[in-house]
Amino acid sequence: MDKSIYPAFKSQAAIKNSLNAIKAQKTASFSAHLQVSIGAFDKLNISKHANERLQQRGIVIDDAKWKQIEAKVKQARQMGVKESLVLLNDAALIVSAKNNTVITAMDRQEATEQIFTNINGTIVMNE
Repeated sequence: MDKSIYPAFKSQAAIKNSLNAIKAQKTASFSAHLQVSIGAFDKLNISKHANERLQQRGIVIDDAKWKQIEAKVKQARQMGVKESLVLLNDAALIVSAKNNTVITAMDRQEATEQIFTNINGTIVMNE
């Protein structure tokens, strides 16, 4: 009674199912990665200069307001705006909609004394 040990062979259907599962997993992984990447582009970056100005001038913008600003900047970008002035009740931001980056920030009183150039869109946000 000689029992030979043979490696287990998978049927063609089992192999096909395994390959389909791997492909689905890779596709899902790619989709998830793509969605994360797209979501990251919608998030506003704050330049080092703008971050310094926010801190120097004591300007605090809460997360909910940042989300609103991000949505408006995205909308402005879709309308062709490249550089935008974002006016808040207590602050003014210069935002590159093209690069999705806050370039500088100032308090609203300081903004009333400024001349803004190279801006092709303004977003006014009343709280």
